[in-house]
Amino acid sequence: MTSRRIPLAELEAGVPFARRHIGPDAAAQAKMLAQVGYGSLDELTEAAVPDTIRSAQALALPDARTEAEALAELRALADRNQVLAPMIGLGYYGTFTPPVILRNVMENPSWYTAYTPYQPEISQGRLEALLNFQTVVADLTGLPTSGASLLDESTAAAEAMALSRRVGKVKQGVFLVDADTFPQTVAVIRTRAEPTGVEVVVADLSDGIPAEIADRGVFGMLLQYPGASGAVRDPRPVIERAHELGAVVTVAADLLALTLLTSPGELGADIAVGTTQRFGVPMGFGGPHAGYMAVRDSYARNLPGRLVGVSVDADGNRAYRLALQTREQHIRREKATSNICTAQVLLAVMAAMYAVYHGPDGLAQIAGRTHRYAAVLAAGLRAGGVEIVHDGYFDTLTARVPGRAAEVVAAARQAGVNLRLTDADLVGIACDETTDRARVAAVLDAFGVQGSAADLDALDAATEDALPAGLLRTDAYLTHPVFHQHRSETAMLRYLRRLADRDYALDRGMIPLGSCTMKLNATTEMEPVTWPEFGALHPFAPVEQAEGYLALIHGLEDQLAEVTGYEKVSLQPNAGSQGELAGLLAVRAYHRANGDTGRTVCLIPSSAHGTNAASAVMAGMKVVVVKTGENGDVDVTDLHARIEQHRDQLAVLMVTYPSTHGVFEDNITDICAAVHDAGGQVYVDGANLNALVGLARPGRFGADVSHLNLHKTFCIPHGGGGPGVGPVAVRAHLAPYLPNHPLQPTAGPATGVGPVSGAPWGSAGILPISWTYVRLMGAEGLKQATQMAVLGANYVAKRLEPHFPVLYTGPGGLVAHECIIDLRPLAKETGVSVDDIAKRLIDYGFHAPTMSFPVAGTLMIEPTESEDLAELDRFCDAMIAIRGEIDRVGAGDWPADDNPLRNAPHTAAALGGDWAHPYSREEAVFPAGVVAADKYWPPVRRIDGAFGDRNLVCSCPPLDAYES
Repeated sequence: MTSRRIPLAELEAGVPFARRHIGPDAAAQAKMLAQVGYGSLDELTEAAVPDTIRSAQALALPDARTEAEALAELRALADRNQVLAPMIGLGYYGTFTPPVILRNVMENPSWYTAYTPYQPEISQGRLEALLNFQTVVADLTGLPTSGASLLDESTAAAEAMALSRRVGKVKQGVFLVDADTFPQTVAVIRTRAEPTGVEVVVADLSDGIPAEIADRGVFGMLLQYPGASGAVRDPRPVIERAHELGAVVTVAADLLALTLLTSPGELGADIAVGTTQRFGVPMGFGGPHAGYMAVRDSYARNLPGRLVGVSVDADGNRAYRLALQTREQHIRREKATSNICTAQVLLAVMAAMYAVYHGPDGLAQIAGRTHRYAAVLAAGLRAGGVEIVHDGYFDTLTARVPGRAAEVVAAARQAGVNLRLTDADLVGIACDETTDRARVAAVLDAFGVQGSAADLDALDAATEDALPAGLLRTDAYLTHPVFHQHRSETAMLRYLRRLADRDYALDRGMIPLGSCTMKLNATTEMEPVTWPEFGALHPFAPVEQAEGYLALIHGLEDQLAEVTGYEKVSLQPNAGSQGELAGLLAVRAYHRANGDTGRTVCLIPSSAHGTNAASAVMAGMKVVVVKTGENGDVDVTDLHARIEQHRDQLAVLMVTYPSTHGVFEDNITDICAAVHDAGGQVYVDGANLNALVGLARPGRFGADVSHLNLHKTFCIPHGGGGPGVGPVAVRAHLAPYLPNHPLQPTAGPATGVGPVSGAPWGSAGILPISWTYVRLMGAEGLKQATQMAVLGANYVAKRLEPHFPVLYTGPGGLVAHECIIDLRPLAKETGVSVDDIAKRLIDYGFHAPTMSFPVAGTLMIEPTESEDLAELDRFCDAMIAIRGEIDRVGAGDWPADDNPLRNAPHTAAALGGDWAHPYSREEAVFPAGVVAADKYWPPVRRIDGAFGDRNLVCSCPPLDAYES
């Protein structure tokens, strides 16, 4: 046997990353192509993708890098960042992530590759974790109902403004904001208020509500507690006065401070909002972090975002689920007051587990240590002749140094500490969990305080706490056993493992969700997220300290612009819904700049995702629905009628491409031209970009603006429901109207619409994931991934078509990257519902596809490019076997109300005791293709959603519930 000499260059190249990312190898691709009826990937995509949109040129991206090369580039970028001690404050603080949480949640694919818990039977672990989160928030805020997480503090405050307007008694008037509120929060509120006609008034409320404002009417009020300056004031008088005026009162509260201070609920607040960042979640140059909102009981059914509730399963056992259909845009659409879709679940889980690990005593100790350092620092500064503006504070001081503020901040920076330059005379200093003696000494030195005034032990002995006595917390919190049982790392490790084992995530098997693109989140892409050079940077640190970050950010912006064919991209939107809003605000601002203030109509096909309509209303537009034809395409006749009807008022058409039905519509360029001819803009929803990358570019086939979902096409993991990133990409004429930020002028154009998130570059902490993905794949790898996504969907469609009708197809009878199978005829004939099939798939070891969207009674399947042929076949075989079970129900072999589908999923506990079903135990839990050794056992049987909604419980059940 002779061996071939392999050239060194070939050996050095190694295996291209695209071959790791894309599941089917060459032989599998050939088999799949044969099934579909095409000879190559190019031949398939030429048939599937209309000529009118296909790109003639390859993407102009750098050559693909190996994993080692990409990590080396990232390391070089990280080394260009300077991580100074963060004492800027303003809602972002240094924190220690317990290593047991870092490794077993943040770095654990069992947690970060899970999807939103819409199949609650296989999401019990993360739902329990989110229930813990809600309990932490509810207990600390003193308000009984908390959601499962919002995006950040600033957007949570904006959501509270909208909620106040919806539920309050005063329907006119202003939204009143205290002047001591975080400036980024005020700016986001203004961005969100202006399009909907809300007037925001910022005023100093330390002495009450000014009479001239009270006379105008106040529908809602926001107070920061403690204030941005650090001041801790008693807000009860101003809250009482606001209630006399009929206003709904929101308090933006620091959760760590609330372990020592009276809760907002006890102070009289109706709503509390904030961030859980300092509960073990790195700053990440601004995110992602889980925001929070808690409300009084009467507002529970109006709460935006996700709400985890307690219900029961088919055996009466306690089970968790999302309650009340809280993604209200799917029900209310253009009547929705919130477009929240993606949440920050992974970060909410981390924050909840931080509280579980430390417990109430541990949290109070961390808060006490933080406050103690602030008190000692204040005493040292005062002893050195520096004025501290406020007597009552928690962790943040404002020091007055007339004319010397810039000099002090520069001296501190030279010593490795970032302080906040408030103005020429004032310096802000925030202590946190990471503050230590050396840092305090460096700050004192920066102020010029030396000698006995810098003797920390002496200062400590002589200094009282600075928390106002009348605001000290006296009630108990976090009394539930879960916050007292997991003090050792061993106990915590096992708790996290126990919850993860109850869930189904991508590390177990395929999640074939249409519209949600559950693809590989490669370890190499994830690794840099936890590097301190990316994770520990404060979002308001001077830009010269973030050179590497900004090079990565601007590089990713340029790469996404090239991929989409647009001229400019903003990475600030920290969710797809926020990207939608930012894009529509840009369109609105463009029309207004041209004097077209009457262009307010947004055309939206009836099949569109619910956030489209909600975002349009939030952007101050009137939604006009366009019909969808029987083939799933936009009804062009109705579209032209609507264009003519609203020609002078037409602002924008929002359309998803490929369509929401998973089809490449061949008339998209004509649609874009018709809208442009009428003076409107075209918004292409980027939810389905996974079918376009490398093949077609929206910015070149007629669109003016898109949002992208980095948590779909560009590999940021879904994390059980978030984090997401929703960049907005625009043509050049819309670029002047992208988001900007008051605290960071380089983050957007001076003519921008204002910020849509609290941080200048949104969830910057996870942008290295998408940057690395693009770098690893290169132009050819990205194109091949798209082609394989299209091949995978068509392969599944062809295999299932003899058993389940494929509802919509495009040119050549092909689908795009997802297909919809129609279950309605089977349901009518046999009584087997789409729910029955979804739950039966659990017994086969699968997460169900997307149910009843965009068409009720259907399943939308998206295999992605990352699943190999064996897994695709396993799924198809399971679906075909389920069709056989349905036929048995239809033939009368099994009763319609007692069969493996109606009773699915089956738990291990269900096998014990008597078995009265007309099918065997083996048929129940080991159906065709299920290997006993690899069996996934759901922890609960089918959950009774209606019971949970009627009996709403949204925090950890009391101890007697566990005892019973």
